[in-house]
Amino acid sequence: MILYNVTVNIDDSVHDEWLEWMTTKHIPDVLATGLFEGNKIYKIEEPEAEEGKSYSIQYFCRSMDEYSKYRNEFAPALQAEHEKKYAGKFFAFRSILREIERAE
Repeated sequence: MILYNVTVNIDDSVHDEWLEWMTTKHIPDVLATGLFEGNKIYKIEEPEAEEGKSYSIQYFCRSMDEYSKYRNEFAPALQAEHEKKYAGKFFAFRSILREIERAE
């Protein structure tokens, strides 16, 4: 399992609008690609952001191949839409995590 994590700090001035847009438009658009099995969104409580509010948006996919297809075919347009709508009002970074088997 691959976890695609997007960490976003959003400015207070657009926070409520952004959260509504993320949950009703952007996240459903990402899931509509058919490459993710699901998602979760968390508000980051600690460390508390000095300005704005921070979130972790997590998407789950079965393989790196599926993630690569998303990154190459869908991510540029979806990220550009977010950038255009909230330019200068957010900071984001992305990370990829691979689930590993734990020895018992």
